[in-house]
Amino acid sequence: MAWLSPTYPVGAYAYSHGLEWAVEAGDVRDEASLLGWLTDVAERGSLRNDLILANHAHRAASAGDAPALAAVNDLALALAPSRELHLETSQQGTSFLDATAEAWPCPALSDLAAALAGPVAYPVAVGAASGAHGVEAGAMRAAYGLAFVQNLVSAALRAAPVGQAAGTRVIARLTPVVAALAEAAGPLGLEAIGSATFRLDLGSFRHETQYSRIFRS
Repeated sequence: MAWLSPTYPVGAYAYSHGLEWAVEAGDVRDEASLLGWLTDVAERGSLRNDLILANHAHRAASAGDAPALAAVNDLALALAPSRELHLETSQQGTSFLDATAEAWPCPALSDLAAALAGPVAYPVAVGAASGAHGVEAGAMRAAYGLAFVQNLVSAALRAAPVGQAAGTRVIARLTPVVAALAEAAGPLGLEAIGSATFRLDLGSFRHETQYSRIFRS
């Protein structure tokens, strides 16, 4: 939980995962539309994929299998549909590994990090660190999923006409959704990865040239 706290130095506050464009386009305009948007992102988009990727990274790290971990990372980076979303996951992943290695030094994690040359996707970084430190995979997936939702609700509070009470209700509504996804992701193989959030993907391209914006994605 400490690793997935909003205070952890990964720069998560700077990214909205396409939410800022959704607000600009009018797709997210109140509590109900925010809940609908985030439910789709969770169940049909990147959160489900991230949980599968994090779980496979955890498995590879637990086994000390650096080639398998590198393969999962390559796939995770390739799945980013836009330049901004690639930056979002790679910047946070690299920052996460750097911060964790410094504050929680671990020989197993150091060896695995050395095998990850170049950018590291965020779910892969979290899964690898958790596996190297012996954190239980199910707990890691649940914590990652809730942190993902909380960060996007935090972005909505800054970008959309949604207040803190409404944001808290959205998190409460999504908590069982995240718990179910975290549980279901455990036995899934990488072939189960897929998404159907095309408007978010297109919006992430449009965000690159959005005139007024406060987020990097």
